[in-house]
Amino acid sequence: MSEDRELEGARHRVEDQSRDETVQFEEGFTLRTVFGGLFIALVMLPGGLFLALVAGQGIGEAAEWVTIVLFAEVARRSFAPLKKQEIYILFYMALSLTSALAIEKGISGGPFGELVWRAYCVQSPAFVGFADQVPPWAVPRIGSQALENHSFFHADWAIPILLLVLVEVCVRSSWIGLGYALFRLTSDVERLPFPMAPVAASGATALAEAGRKEESWRWGIFSTGAVVGLIFGFVYLAIPIFTGTVFGDSVEVFPIPFADYSKNVENWLPAALVGISFNLGNILTGFVLPWHIVLGACIGSVLAQIVLNPILYKAGMFPDLLHGGVWSTKLTVDMNFWLSVGIGINVAVGILGIALVIRHLRQSAQLRREAEYTLAPPPGRGDFPIWLAVSVWAVATLILVGLCKWLVPTFPIWLLLFFGLAWSPLNSYISARMHGLTGRGVSFPYLKEAAVTATGYRNVDIWYAPIPIHDHGWAAQRFREIELTGTKFTSVIKAEAFMFPLVLIASFFFWAFFYSGPAIDGGQYPYAQRFWPFYANTEAVWKQVNLGGSEISSNMQAIKPAYVAGGTAAGLLAYGAFALFKLPILTFYGFAGGVGLWPANTIPQLLGAVFGRRYFARRYGEEKWASYAPVLLAGFACGSGLIAMASIALALLAKSVSSLPY
Repeated sequence: MSEDRELEGARHRVEDQSRDETVQFEEGFTLRTVFGGLFIALVMLPGGLFLALVAGQGIGEAAEWVTIVLFAEVARRSFAPLKKQEIYILFYMALSLTSALAIEKGISGGPFGELVWRAYCVQSPAFVGFADQVPPWAVPRIGSQALENHSFFHADWAIPILLLVLVEVCVRSSWIGLGYALFRLTSDVERLPFPMAPVAASGATALAEAGRKEESWRWGIFSTGAVVGLIFGFVYLAIPIFTGTVFGDSVEVFPIPFADYSKNVENWLPAALVGISFNLGNILTGFVLPWHIVLGACIGSVLAQIVLNPILYKAGMFPDLLHGGVWSTKLTVDMNFWLSVGIGINVAVGILGIALVIRHLRQSAQLRREAEYTLAPPPGRGDFPIWLAVSVWAVATLILVGLCKWLVPTFPIWLLLFFGLAWSPLNSYISARMHGLTGRGVSFPYLKEAAVTATGYRNVDIWYAPIPIHDHGWAAQRFREIELTGTKFTSVIKAEAFMFPLVLIASFFFWAFFYSGPAIDGGQYPYAQRFWPFYANTEAVWKQVNLGGSEISSNMQAIKPAYVAGGTAAGLLAYGAFALFKLPILTFYGFAGGVGLWPANTIPQLLGAVFGRRYFARRYGEEKWASYAPVLLAGFACGSGLIAMASIALALLAKSVSSLPY
C-alpha cells in the first residue's frame, strides 16, 4: 500500500541521516558518565532550582550542552575522548536530572519541589477555606511544627516523603516498561520514522568526532548551527535577561513566546488564535520534519484555530468566551469543543494504528514462514523480553491503583483501573505513533479534572492521590534515539538505577536547604514572590473544582461523547478520503496532530520546511540536506543553550550583589 511505502521511505531517510550510528552497539554508562551524573546533580540541579525561583527559567538544554561540552573537552585533553554512547548518556542524564516539574510556577530541582509547593499552598490565604481538608499523607496539617519551622526533618513529613518515593519508583518503572514495548511496536513492527530522533543522535556523534579530531562534515555543520544559536540566543534570550536584571523590566527584541495578534482581529475573527513566533528554532524544526507532516500540521492548526473558531463562536459554541487574551481564549475553545474533538481524532489515529499493527504482524508471520523477515531485535542492542517490560508496567500501574484506593477508599476503583490499564496505554500508543510520524506527541488537557468531576466525588483528597493517568509515548522516541546512537538499552537501565537515588538525595537536601532559609515567596526569590500567590489561587480553584457550585465546575463538563464520536468518525473518514484519492498519508497524520497546535508555531515551521525544500535541498541535494538538517538543529540547540547558561549565570551574579546607597 502507498502508506507502507511512504512510511518506509521516511524511515530510510532517517536511517540514512544516522547510518554511521547504527553499526555497532556499545555500553554508554561508564565511570566517566558517573562523574558526569554527580556533576549534574551537585551543580546543575541546585542551579536550576535557584534559577527557577529567581527568574522562572528552566535550565534545560543549557545544562545538557554545558555538561557535554565540559566533559568532552576534559576527556579530549586527557587523550581519552568520549565515545558517542557516553556523550548520549550524559545528554540523557542531564535531561532527566534537570527537567522542571512546573517551570511556570518556578519549580525545578527534582521531585521534592512538589512537597514545598504543597506546604506553601496549604498555608496561603487561597487555601484558608479548605486547608483542613487536605490529607496529612500529602502535606502536614496546618499548625504542624514541620510547617511552622519550614523543615523536612520532622516526623510529619515521613508519610508524604515515603509516598513520593514510592510513586516515583512506580512512574519510572512504568515508563521504562511501557515505553520499551511501544518502541518495539512502533519502531520494529510499524517501522515509523521518528523524524526528531536523529537530532540528539547527530549532536552526540558530531561532538564525538570532534573529540577524536576526525575531519567530518558533521562537526562543520554542528559548529555552524552552534554559532547561529549563540547569535540568536543572545538576541532572543540574553538581552531580555540582562535588561530585566539591570533595569527591572526586560526588553524583548522578539516577543516571547510569540507575538499575539488575536486582539487586533477579534472584531472580525472572534476566538481566532492569531499570532506568530519569532523563535528561530521553529524554522530549523521545519528543516528536519518531513514535508508532508509540517504541511498537514500547519493546515490543521490554521483551519481549526483561525478559520473554524470564529465560525463556531458565531454558531454559539463558545458562550462563555471572554475577550481577555489568547490564553483564556485557548482554554475556552478547548473546553467547549476541541478537547472532545481532539480525543476523537486521536482515537481514530489509535484505531488505524492497531489495524496497521495487526496487518504488519500478519505480513511478518508470512514472511517469517518464507524465511525473509524476522521481528527479532538487532543483536547486541541490549533488548529485554517484551513480556517482562509489559509486566513491569502492569505491576507498577496496579500498585498505583492500589495505593489510590488505600488513600482514597471511596473513589470509584473502576475509573482508576480504566485510567491505568485502558486509557494510559491507549493514550501512550497514540502519542508514540504521533512521535514516530510527526515528531510530536499529543496531549489532552484537563482530562483528569473533567473525569473526576463527572464521577460526582466531592472531596479534595483525590487531587493529591497518584491517579495512574500517564502518557509514556515520548519514551518510544527516547529508545529510538538510544538505538540511533548505537547505545545499548542496558546502559539506560543502569543510568536510571544510578540517577534515581541520586536525584532523590540531591533534591531532598537542596530543597530542604532552600525551604529552611528565607521565605520562598520573599524578596530573595523575585519570581516566586510575584507568581506563587497567583498560582496558589489558581490551584485553590482547581482543587475545589469537584466540590460544585463554581463556574469552573460547570466548565469541567468538557468531555462530550457526541463530539468525541464525531471526531473519531471525522478522522476515519478523512483517512479514507486520503487513501481513496491517493494523497500523502503523512499529511493526514500531520493534520491530525496539528488540530490542537498553536498556529503561531506551525506557520514558521512551514516557512522553514518551504525554505529548506525550495532552497537548501536544491543547493546541496535532497539526500545531503536531509543529513545536514538534524545536525544543524542539534548545533543550534547547543549554541542557544550555552548562551542561555552564560546569561543566566551573569544574571544570578548581578542579583547576588547588593547595591550600596553611596
